[in-house]
Amino acid sequence: MAATAGDGGGGASQLKDQGNAFFKAGNFLKAAALYTQAIKLDPSNSTLYSNRAAAFLQLMKLNKALSDAETAISLNPQWEKGYFRKGCVLEAMERYDDAVVALQEALVYNPQSVEVSKKIKKLSLLAKEKKQAEELESIRSRLDMKIYLEPFKSELVEKFVSGGNEDVFFFLVNIMDSAIKTWHETSKLDPRVHFLLDAEKTQTDKHAPVVNIDKAFESPHMHSNCFSFLRQYAEESFSKAACLVAPKSVIAYPQVWKGQGSRKWKHGHADGFFVQFESPYLRKLWFVPSSSEKGKTMCREPEALDIALHEVLPRLFKEPTSHS
Repeated sequence: MAATAGDGGGGASQLKDQGNAFFKAGNFLKAAALYTQAIKLDPSNSTLYSNRAAAFLQLMKLNKALSDAETAISLNPQWEKGYFRKGCVLEAMERYDDAVVALQEALVYNPQSVEVSKKIKKLSLLAKEKKQAEELESIRSRLDMKIYLEPFKSELVEKFVSGGNEDVFFFLVNIMDSAIKTWHETSKLDPRVHFLLDAEKTQTDKHAPVVNIDKAFESPHMHSNCFSFLRQYAEESFSKAACLVAPKSVIAYPQVWKGQGSRKWKHGHADGFFVQFESPYLRKLWFVPSSSEKGKTMCREPEALDIALHEVLPRLFKEPTSHS
């Protein structure tokens, strides 16, 4: 560690040397204590603050380390080591942009330093990656289905003449939010149909709110059987609405994105999942595309599909005889 002018006598110098020995031995707490004693004897010695900053950094006392690094700089503004120390502390704080600024200042006073140049390059890359990760997280957190489905709510109000549209709306919002959260965490979903059961009429010992349909897409025959079962289930459970969630990857039949002519899939090759909403009054279908960015699964905003062209299951509820 470099010596600096203004050493207030042998006592401080001796304490500093002892501190350095403990630092090299890995006893950072003892080293910091000895540097503190030396600072009391020689409070204008920038090296002592720089050395104690290094010890505090090892002890992960980052605010104290940063304060010492800044004191070292103020005592000796043209000394490269103070800026280098500050850059290292800011790196530990994951303040990569600020760390690069400090290290660039160090380079001004020691342009030949390979160590500083390498560190600048490394931290510039980390700063870029951190910014990208924050942007991805921001996009993920903005996928609020309550906001996205707000236009759908007004359609519900029109169609559900008997009321209950609020229940139906939040039923769909919760299922889509939950599906997106699961997809973000695991990149997969089990094919299921969720039912909005009638609190008064449904026999809950016979009818659960979720039905697994993982075999439904294995063949046209299985698909037909599954649909017949679900239609009967919807009727016997007195469900107000239903919502299918199925990943694109499991749908071998019907191959909705590989159809011909007007049924041709026009939504690219993105992975993702379908959400099909079923009720006596209203049917809707969405595809939630996803991609992998920086090792994280990222859902994009749902794309509304024409259910007449792309339905994953046929109509589950009988149409009411009259509705507005």
